[in-house]
Amino acid sequence: MTADSPGDARPVRPRVDLFLLAGQFPGADHAATLGHAVDYAIAAEAAGFDGVWLAEHHFISYGVCPSATTLAGFLLGRTNRLRVGTAAAILPNRHPVALAEEAVLLDAVSGGRFDLGVARGGPWVDLEVFGTGLDRHTTGFPESLDLLLDALSGRPTVAGSGPVHRFRQVAMVPRPSRPLPVWLAATTSPTVDLAATRGLPLLLGMHVDDAAKAATLDRYAATATATGRNTTAAEHVSAHLAYVADTVAEAEKELRDTLPGWLARTREYVRIDGSPPAHRDLDAYVEHLLAIHPVGPPDRCVSRLTATLAATGARRLMLAVEAAGHPDRTLASIRRLGAEVLPHLAVSN
Repeated sequence: MTADSPGDARPVRPRVDLFLLAGQFPGADHAATLGHAVDYAIAAEAAGFDGVWLAEHHFISYGVCPSATTLAGFLLGRTNRLRVGTAAAILPNRHPVALAEEAVLLDAVSGGRFDLGVARGGPWVDLEVFGTGLDRHTTGFPESLDLLLDALSGRPTVAGSGPVHRFRQVAMVPRPSRPLPVWLAATTSPTVDLAATRGLPLLLGMHVDDAAKAATLDRYAATATATGRNTTAAEHVSAHLAYVADTVAEAEKELRDTLPGWLARTREYVRIDGSPPAHRDLDAYVEHLLAIHPVGPPDRCVSRLTATLAATGARRLMLAVEAAGHPDRTLASIRRLGAEVLPHLAVSN
């Protein structure tokens, strides 16, 4: 076997991206928060990151970006080589063909630098406000996903023939020059199975450890194989809380000071049925996150991310960097991640 043969297993650096939630912290209004997110993305390109993924939320200040595709378009125009993706656009809140049109547009004008990730989302009041209803979150989600994939397939036309989306054949304008990939955020087994049967790579959340992510990907592989899908090329993305400081104690103290207040903003969610959302013990959850994620000196961050790559087989990482709650600390951490962590990560090619 030569060094250039297809079986060559030389280590290469995995793709590493930022994960920006545009979370609001004390001292910043909504406009300032969005401005900070833009600054972080530009800093990521300068620091050597491969891309940025953008979260999307409605009516809560945990994340103040209501349209990940809109912010993605702005960032694609402000950067030169950075990939920009949505993690994730909430599919039940909008028409799948309209989202597909936006994705094709961003892909075309950016030279192919846009990545579309979608999610089922939660049973939130968003579904009431946007007029789609709870059924789009539950029974209608597979149909919406399939229609999105059809619109992104590269075929010249698309039509809706299901119980939720029924419309005559129309032209896809702009038409995709190739089938555009889609990532699916999955936190439940039915969504994992749905992704596997469609051959869609997963966006794995940062609420679980490596063992749970590995189990999710094992289930994905088993379901995909059973339905005749090839899983070897699936570019799964694993999300992590990340923060670099000189010592573990320094990093953990800073995040303990800021994370509970930020995470408490998830309690602003309003369920469509009026019932109260579940409230976790925030202090215990912060300790859980600190225990499983790359937080601390660079060598510790490298070790933890390397362990994730080995345990899960994920092809791509996205690092949530805003938890320090202050732009200066966040920008410093982004620069240190780029200079002191990314060059030391490797997976077999």
